[in-house]
Formats: sequence, C-alpha cells, structure tokens
Amino acid sequence: MKIYDISVPLSAATPTYPGDPQIEIDAWKDFVRGDSVNVSVARLGLHSGTHVDAPAHFIEGGTKVDALPLQSLIGEAEVVEVAEHIHVIDENFIAANCIRGSQRVLFKTRNSSFWNHPEEGFRVDYTYLDSAAAWRLVESGVKLVGIDYLSVERFGAEKHETHYILLRNDVVILEGLDLREVTAGLYELICLPLRIAGGQGDGSPARTILRSLI
Repeated sequence: MKIYDISVPLSAATPTYPGDPQIEIDAWKDFVRGDSVNVSVARLGLHSGTHVDAPAHFIEGGTKVDALPLQSLIGEAEVVEVAEHIHVIDENFIAANCIRGSQRVLFKTRNSSFWNHPEEGFRVDYTYLDSAAAWRLVESGVKLVGIDYLSVERFGAEKHETHYILLRNDVVILEGLDLREVTAGLYELICLPLRIAGGQGDGSPARTILRSLI
C-alpha cells in the first residue's frame, strides 16, 4: 500500500491567495539564542496551502470547520485527471469523466505543475470549476470536492457561485492539493483539518494523504 502526501509544504515561500495573510513562521524560542528549547510561532490565514473550506466560509450560520463530519473527510476518493488544455472544468467534463458516482472527487489539473515553482508567486490563470459543474457534482451525491490550487472558483469571481453551490449543499471543499505524483484512479483519502474552535470557523489547513487501495 503506497502513501502519497498531497499536502503543500507551508513556509514563507508558499503562495497565498491575494488579500489573504502572508505566511510567517519565526523562532519564539531558539537554541541559538540560549533557550532550552526550540519553539516556533506561525502567523497565517486558515486558507493557506492545502486547506478545507467549511460552509461558514461563505454562509452565515453555516457549519464551522470543527464540526465537519469525518465521514466526508475520510474514505474512498476518485482522482480525475484533467487535460492540460482544459482551463475550465464544466458540466460536460463532469458528465463525461465523473461517471463512477464517487462521493469524494479530486481534480488533478495543470495547476499541480505550479507547485514546481512556488517562488513565482500566486498564479491567476489556474484551472477551476464553473457553477454548472458544481451543480452536477451536487446532484451526483458528492461529499467532498478537491482541486490542486488555492481556489476551486475562477479568480476574481464576484458572486462566488461555485463555492455557494457546494457549501450550501454540505459539500466540503478541499483546496491547494499537490497531485503531481498521483495518477488518476481510486484511493483512500485521509484529510484532517485542525480542530479549530475559535474564530469564525471558516476553514483550516489540513494534512492530506492518499493511500493506494492495493
């Protein structure tokens, strides 16, 4: 059984979505300064790197991240490969390629190659899901939708329809995946966001892995 770590490493070099806090990780206590232990302190937005969007991210009164059902975050998942030339995952793509009725679907797109050069900063030309595709996934009964960049939605979208459609229907959104080493097929997904009870409950970074089923 092979294990794939599909989480993006978090550091000051990791791109963040424009308008979100930059990642800062510094020494709070340090052997070099004569302290008896190393202790680091981090400042980052909860939608940094590989992360989960909870309904509370866009919906007032929506489920918060600490209350997300583990049944949605752990279980069989399908990795669907999207051709390099496709920049918009639309309803036709879903109809033709998501035919297994999987409850957890992860889209591997050209976005994964962006993680080869994080120093180039945030890319606005990432591949995303449109609203019709989101509806098609909801109708198929999905519990979780993942994509390999920092948003499932078109950059600069004003109405955030894709997010609203998924989150209003209790579909967990998993963003910022690194699927470079993963091929299309079925896996076991284990996605564990931090159980953050404070704040607005909108999301959390998540250590996320796939395990082969054979």
